[in-house]
Amino acid sequence: MEPLSEKQIRSSFVNCTKGEAARLRLPLDFAELPWPELDFLGWVDPGAPLRAHLVLPREQGPVGISLRVPSVGRTSAVKSSLCQICLTGHASSGVTLFAAPLAGARGREGNTVGTYICADLACPLYVRGRRQPKLRTARYEESLTLEERLERMAGNLDAFAAKVTAG
Repeated sequence: MEPLSEKQIRSSFVNCTKGEAARLRLPLDFAELPWPELDFLGWVDPGAPLRAHLVLPREQGPVGISLRVPSVGRTSAVKSSLCQICLTGHASSGVTLFAAPLAGARGREGNTVGTYICADLACPLYVRGRRQPKLRTARYEESLTLEERLERMAGNLDAFAAKVTAG
């Protein structure tokens, strides 16, 4: 992924207001991000830990998606230790259910879509082996190449983004 400016990131969001995008905090390590190893930018907002953000590279420009951790009373009893984006297995606290308001009028009405994602949103680093899950569960050996695992991750992320942006 090519490095993005703060302005590019803030203007990329499709499912929050311009004011919300202006108030979000960038990752604390923004200046040191390993851009060549990122297939997308994901981070938990340092000023609002129940909010997170994804920025996906696209030919027409980046697409940003705001995420929220649903409140305890609104989540199901089903938990997951497997990220649905990169398929990394974690111990119980390494995967979080994130909900994204839908883009447009449906999102303003309160409609969301959710999925289980690595709690630190560092899927590209897990897939590349640059980061290891804390207290990880048994590692699943795969016969896929790194390129194939990256393509699978991109496909899973694209499917989630399509649900958020569907008209």
